[in-house]
Amino acid sequence: MILGIGVEWVELPRFERSLERFGERLLARVFTPEERAYAARKRRGAESLAARFAAKTAARRALAAASGRVASGRWHDYEVVRAPGRAPSLRLHGRAADDAKAAGVAGTALSLTHDRGACLAHVVVEGRESR
Repeated sequence: MILGIGVEWVELPRFERSLERFGERLLARVFTPEERAYAARKRRGAESLAARFAAKTAARRALAAASGRVASGRWHDYEVVRAPGRAPSLRLHGRAADDAKAAGVAGTALSLTHDRGACLAHVVVEGRESR
């Protein structure tokens, strides 16, 4: 059963300007060390970071829809992970995980896409089927 859906579009040039302006402070505040390391291995790391930023924002929206209130938690509470050979997925920590549990969230589905101009993330929050 779908409890919430979140979508976010990030313009890559705007995101890159933010990276230039705020640099390390932005990276440390928004991204986990693992997310930063993943992007550092990519030729176009800014695209990977922008897609992850979109995913975090979409996840907050989906969780807010599922819980019926503003999603809580820090940026690090929403983490995009990717196992080798697997599609990216979302891992919740801290307050985000607590909110998900309270809302009856059983899992999440994440879809990311990006090109040289923009990144898009779509998150679906799924609940347990009622009987």
